[in-house]
Amino acid sequence: MSPFLKHAEEIFTTACQGGAEDCEWALLVGGDGAIRMVAGSGWRLEPLRAHHGARAAYRVTRKSGRVRVEARSSGESCLLESSQAAVAVRPALRDFPQYVVA
Repeated sequence: MSPFLKHAEEIFTTACQGGAEDCEWALLVGGDGAIRMVAGSGWRLEPLRAHHGARAAYRVTRKSGRVRVEARSSGESCLLESSQAAVAVRPALRDFPQYVVA
């Protein structure tokens, strides 16, 4: 698996574990590896990446319990989306008692 796709998957997993509120933001990875987080609306992802001179760009959108990560670099792109049912179960699990048996 390419580092680009691995990073998209890690961002997607983290976004799925986040809160339930709607949001849209983008992560930009510069040529030096620096990571910058910016508001994701108003730009298509490739022009946003090019405008900032980023090596890769990842847009995270969370809306109505669904999570979507769109990722672009100069040579690769991918799209990861959650099913609504998978995300809808997660809040209920937080309140489920967890026990540790020693």
